[in-house]
Amino acid sequence: MSPIPKPPAPAGTQAILRAIGLLKTFSRTRPRLSLAELHTATGLTKPTAHRLLSALESEGLVERTGPQGTFRLGPALIALGSQARETNDLRTEVRPILEELSRSTGETTTLEVLVDDSMLILDSVRGSHLVSGSLEIGTRWPLHATSTGKCVLARSSEVFTQAVLASPLNEFTERTLTDPAQLSQELDSIHERGYSTAFEELESYYVAVASGFDDAFGNIEGAISLGGPASRFTTERVREFGEALRQAAARLSSRHRQGPAH
Repeated sequence: MSPIPKPPAPAGTQAILRAIGLLKTFSRTRPRLSLAELHTATGLTKPTAHRLLSALESEGLVERTGPQGTFRLGPALIALGSQARETNDLRTEVRPILEELSRSTGETTTLEVLVDDSMLILDSVRGSHLVSGSLEIGTRWPLHATSTGKCVLARSSEVFTQAVLASPLNEFTERTLTDPAQLSQELDSIHERGYSTAFEELESYYVAVASGFDDAFGNIEGAISLGGPASRFTTERVREFGEALRQAAARLSSRHRQGPAH
């Protein structure tokens, strides 16, 4: 999916944004990149990319590896990621609900939030049943092919949603929604019933159900989901899971309206 347009950055932050852009270029499928590959991916000149990489390397955020002088993310980022995960207030708040849903259904639950133009798994609780698919924390999924992503799109601003609909909607399986009009119609249905579904749209034989919850200002903050193989996620069970998720998400949304405990 093409990057969604963002508002202009504050003055004086160009070098910081460029360095962050370099870090974001690395991924699970591209863990090691050469200077030439980073130059091509980011559009930075080679001297600029090299200078920023040297600064990041001095702080342990990237490191050189291999005979070709490729780069990969450094150990300092692992420490930062672990610290961010452990001190994340949202993860702490939602974790008990994920555990409750996983315990009552036997399925795997996730907490996911919007990052740029994809959904990031912030936390996950494994169910007692065997599941397919990768649900590791830190994994990022496309918006249009996931239950959590569609749930967030259904509640996002018109500008953001239209930008996503106008971007290329990649096909992952034969059931992926790649037609903007069809996806837009489903988003309207999601908004009405309070939960979303993804029937084998990201991965064959995998089904997920999700519901979104609000922040203190009434904006969509994230989504919680249940996922598992299509053999267990029958139409009836999906409805049951959807209602359970909707109620759990409503409790999360209401937590901001509750006063301090006495």
